[in-house]
Amino acid sequence: MEIHEFARKVSTALQAELGEGYHVEYREVRKNNGVFLCGLLVTARDRNVVPTIYLNDFWEAYEGGMTLSEVIRRVADIYLGETPDRDVDMDFFRSFEQVRDRICYRLVGRARNRELLLDIPYLEYLDMAICFFYAFQSKELGEGSILVLNSHMEFWNTDKEELMRLAQANTPRLYPWMCAPMDDILMGAMGEDCDWEVPEEYDGQEDVPLFPMRVLSNRQQINGASCVLYPGVLDQVAREMGCGFFLLPSSVHEMILLPDKGEENPQGLKSMIVQVNRTQVPPEDILTDSLYRYDPEKNHMKKIL
Repeated sequence: MEIHEFARKVSTALQAELGEGYHVEYREVRKNNGVFLCGLLVTARDRNVVPTIYLNDFWEAYEGGMTLSEVIRRVADIYLGETPDRDVDMDFFRSFEQVRDRICYRLVGRARNRELLLDIPYLEYLDMAICFFYAFQSKELGEGSILVLNSHMEFWNTDKEELMRLAQANTPRLYPWMCAPMDDILMGAMGEDCDWEVPEEYDGQEDVPLFPMRVLSNRQQINGASCVLYPGVLDQVAREMGCGFFLLPSSVHEMILLPDKGEENPQGLKSMIVQVNRTQVPPEDILTDSLYRYDPEKNHMKKIL
């Protein structure tokens, strides 16, 4: 069964499960990098919140043996359990004065987002694009983001330069940066008791990093690659490293920083970025296939491959 047929069946069955007072609609939702996900939009007559429940993971589970009835039950549980039982006031979004303190930026690759960039305000940065979002926060819905569209910018009677000025102040405040050694990230992911093998040449030495790389992101680890835009961050990292460094875009959520000691093969690093993007990173999370370098003497980040 193809995913679109699966989504239609789930939509029909969920409509029957919820009954009158609800409208279930299947729709493809465009995400980053031109990726489209299959989603169900559920509208209740007595509330203005219309959640989107993505079905791609459920489809994979169904292909792996989960029954359709189990899929319907879990989707219904998600909707009924996580959707607010009352309206959420969104009138504030009409007022630029009420949103300006939470306008933030993120980075996306330009090549994969040509269609998206037609609909949103953005500024070019190397081969990437700086685009803007509202950092949403409410008691009913928790935290999230609302992508700023050209239509929003026009309604607010502002421009992308003002959005950038606001985002430069708001993003570091709301999404503080962090730069951790790769060792710490790996150990944290695998647990303190993981059995990691120390290279023979370092055996018996203390405080020797297994990996000379660092991971630059924000504390939320969401859209953290944009931390390269924070004033003074790259310069501070270079001072701590004692040299310039390569930047490998691991995803839209982080950058991997590798000290440039004159020993690395840039072409090899470029090949590694491409391979990881093709095999390890979800398509919607890919930033670029490019390799960058930060020169502390010029205080400049540039694309080198």
